[in-house]
Amino acid sequence: MIRNSLAIVIIVALTIAAGGWLLGRNALRHDHDHANGHGHDAHAAPGHAEEDYPRGAHGGRLLEQGDFALEITIFETGIPPEFRVYAYQGGQPLAPAQVALSITLSRLGGDQDNFSFKAAGDYLRGAGVVTEPHSFDVGVEARYGGETYAWSYASHEGRTRIPAALARLRGIRTATAGPGAIRSYLPVNGRLRIDPNRQSRVRAPYPGIVRASLRQLGETVKQGERLLTVQNTQSLQNYTVRAPISGVITERRVQAGESTAGEVLYQITDLSELWVELDVFSRDAGRVRPGQAVELKTLGGEPLSGQIAELWPIASAGSQSVRAIVRVRNEAARLRPGEAVRGRIIIGERAVELAVARDALQTFRDFDVVFARFGEQYEVRMLELGEADADWIEVTGGLKPGAEYVLENSYLIKADIEKSGASHDH
Repeated sequence: MIRNSLAIVIIVALTIAAGGWLLGRNALRHDHDHANGHGHDAHAAPGHAEEDYPRGAHGGRLLEQGDFALEITIFETGIPPEFRVYAYQGGQPLAPAQVALSITLSRLGGDQDNFSFKAAGDYLRGAGVVTEPHSFDVGVEARYGGETYAWSYASHEGRTRIPAALARLRGIRTATAGPGAIRSYLPVNGRLRIDPNRQSRVRAPYPGIVRASLRQLGETVKQGERLLTVQNTQSLQNYTVRAPISGVITERRVQAGESTAGEVLYQITDLSELWVELDVFSRDAGRVRPGQAVELKTLGGEPLSGQIAELWPIASAGSQSVRAIVRVRNEAARLRPGEAVRGRIIIGERAVELAVARDALQTFRDFDVVFARFGEQYEVRMLELGEADADWIEVTGGLKPGAEYVLENSYLIKADIEKSGASHDH
C-alpha cells in the first residue's frame, strides 16, 4: 500500500514537472517572438500560418543531423540584427566554444554575406549585421567532434514573381536608381499677361479721311500687310497704312468715312510669347533672383516652364508683393492672357549620389521601401532616406546605384507580396 502511494506521488510529481517544463518552454518562445520587433522567429505574415519547420527552445529554426543540432535565430531587440546560434548534442546544450560555424547568405542579384562565429555566453554570435531584407538562401556549415555538418534552406520575405507579360499588362514600370538633385521650392501664384513689349498701336501718319478699313477685330495679320487706306486732307492723295508687326488685332477704333488726326486706330498684339507675372511676398523677395528655374501649371493643367527674367522694382501697394516676370512661349496660341497659374520657383538645388522617385515609395513593416526587380522576381528594399523634395528623395542606404526599381504601380507588388504571405520569419 505504501509502495503504491509512493509510486502515485512520484508519477504526479513527474507529470507536474514535465508540464512546467513545457509551459516554460512555450513561455520562453512566446517572449522571444514578441521581443523580436517583427515577430522575427515565429510570426508569419498577417492572415497566413507560420512556416512549417522544426523550432528550437529559443523559437529559432532547428537544423538536425543525427544527434547534432543547431538552432538559428536572428536577434534584433535594441541592437542591429545579428545571428545567435545555439548548439545541441543528443538534445542537450553544447558549450558554444566546441563548435566551429560559418553561414553564407545568397541574395537576389548575386550578393553574398559571409558570417563567422565566436562563443558568447551560451550561444555562437555572428560577426556582422544581418542587413535587411532578411530574404536569402542560407548555407550553414558546422564542425564538431571531428565531424562536418552542412545544411541549406531558403528564407525569403518581401519577394514575389510576376511574369513579364503580366507585369506589362498591369502597367508595372521600372526606373534605374542613380544620382539626382534635391531641390528647394518657393510656391507662387500668378497670371498670364500680354508682354507690353510685343504690342503696337497703329496710327495714320497724316490727317485725313479713312477710305477703307481692311482688317477686323481678332484677325491675325503679318508684318507689312495692309490695314487701311486714308485720303490725305492736304494732298487729297490716298496712302496705305500697313501692319508694323505680326500679331492679332486686339483693338479696332476706325470705320470707313471717319476722319483721323493721329489717334490710335488699331492695336496689334504678338501673342507668340507671354509674360507670367508671379506674386512674390516681400519676405521672400530676397530668395528670388533672375535666372532661377520655374515650374508652373495653368489651372487647366497646362504645364509651363521658364526662368525668372526680372523682378519688378515696385511692390504692389495692396498685397505688398513683388512681381517676378517669366517669359513663356505660346505655341499655337494655346495660352490665353488672363489665365491664372500656380507653381514653384526652384530656389536651391543639392546634388545627391543616389535618389529615387517619391512616387515609387511604399511601406513594408515599419520601413519605407521600394521594390527591386531581378528579371521576373521582385523583392523589397528597405531604405535609409535623406532629404526630399516634391519629386525625389535621397537614398543613403539600402539600395545600390544602378538598381532597377519599380516606379509605376509599385502598390501592385506590395499587394502581391502580402497576398502570398511572405513573412519575416527564420
